[in-house]
Amino acid sequence: MATARDDLPLPRVTLRPMTEADLPQVVALELESYAFPWSEGIFRDCVRVGYVCRVVEIGFDFVGYGIMSTGAGEAHILNVCIREPMRGRGIGRTLLRQLLDLATDAGMTDAFLEVRPSNVTAIRLYQSFGFVPVGVRRGYYQAVGGREDATVLRLSLGVLRPTPTRP
Repeated sequence: MATARDDLPLPRVTLRPMTEADLPQVVALELESYAFPWSEGIFRDCVRVGYVCRVVEIGFDFVGYGIMSTGAGEAHILNVCIREPMRGRGIGRTLLRQLLDLATDAGMTDAFLEVRPSNVTAIRLYQSFGFVPVGVRRGYYQAVGGREDATVLRLSLGVLRPTPTRP
């Protein structure tokens, strides 16, 4: 079903490497977006150890970030987050595409990620790229009143779908 945001033009986005100077904005967005956010220390460690960390900007406005680890032929998408008012406009798709392209360029053959089964919007995005479920991690996520399982998704980067077009 189309929403009002679907009719808005895709803004011109810039993706660049995340630096430690970006961490206050990254953490602020993380706190806005998740009930159980990552700490600043986790983000700092991701930058420090050389994970693929990207910041998304429109003009001078910080609107999101993505983090991916790579190794042993596999990419692991760890975090993709777009500021709420900018969601549904193709920015997350652009970010995910860049992460997957970087993984392919680095020689990775598969990409994995975990997603909450309740996050239907994210699941649809991942499926549009060709991700398929390959398992479940029981009690993976913190949740109000307990834990929530994670669905593990996999994408063979050799069959990465072309960038889907928006209707």
